[in-house]
Amino acid sequence: MLSFLFFSISRAWQGFWRNAAMSLAATATMTLMLLLLAGFWIIQAGFLASLTYVEDKVGVVADLHDNIKDADRLDVMARLSAMPEVRSVEYISKDEALQRYREERAAQGQDDLTSFLPTNPLPASLEVKLRKPEDYRTVAGLLEIEPVVAKVQNIEDTTDRLVQITTFLRTFGVLLLAVIGAIVLFIVINTIRLAVLGRAEEIEVMRLVGASDAFIRWPFVFEGALVGLLGAAISLGVLVGAAEPLSRFMVGFFQILPINVGSISRDVTLLVVGAGTGLGVVGAWVSVRTYLIR
Repeated sequence: MLSFLFFSISRAWQGFWRNAAMSLAATATMTLMLLLLAGFWIIQAGFLASLTYVEDKVGVVADLHDNIKDADRLDVMARLSAMPEVRSVEYISKDEALQRYREERAAQGQDDLTSFLPTNPLPASLEVKLRKPEDYRTVAGLLEIEPVVAKVQNIEDTTDRLVQITTFLRTFGVLLLAVIGAIVLFIVINTIRLAVLGRAEEIEVMRLVGASDAFIRWPFVFEGALVGLLGAAISLGVLVGAAEPLSRFMVGFFQILPINVGSISRDVTLLVVGAGTGLGVVGAWVSVRTYLIR
């Protein structure tokens, strides 16, 4: 078994360089396709991060009655924190609410008229961050029946529309990436098939002398894997060269979004190496199979 494996690998290496022009053409095509796939993957990562950022902004705001007991407020907050739908609960006092309002007015360049009022008109509130926007109704329903809550700000329609839009965009993004992947697979398979076509006579001679299908197929499969790995290595080299400006762009453009550039780099590396090797193997297998089933 090991001798056959070493034989197949050596034949793949020899075949790659014996038909250098077609092999390099297949490698160049593989490199371009992997760069295209990696580019769309990176765009998809930024796109999904933007959707996550928008969804994280969805929460439940409950205005509280004045002069409620701290024990009652803390009890409500404890029960909210224990809910699996809740990510965090924050208490905003009347003074904090007024300070926020004044900062927002100043940021908008508008006059603050609250200083002319005898008392602070803004209520204290609870701001509840949700794990998923779909949990809005559950949390809002609980707060509406709490005695300490004066009013729950109603954003149910906005939340429903947001859920519909983000679900559609996520589905569209996945489908688009799948279509790009299918296009890449089609182009790579046909490119490798052209490389195998140039060696059709060699395959026919091997069949005439009684070579088994495995003896014919596996050197081509390893050669396809070699094309994929070489294309992946070149693609990663290009991506590494572009990593610094790309990272600056990602951090600058998506600076308010929860993007982990290190995680993206790891995922892109796995994608490029895995897709390159897989496409090379599949392309070679399908191309040689065409001749073996005749």
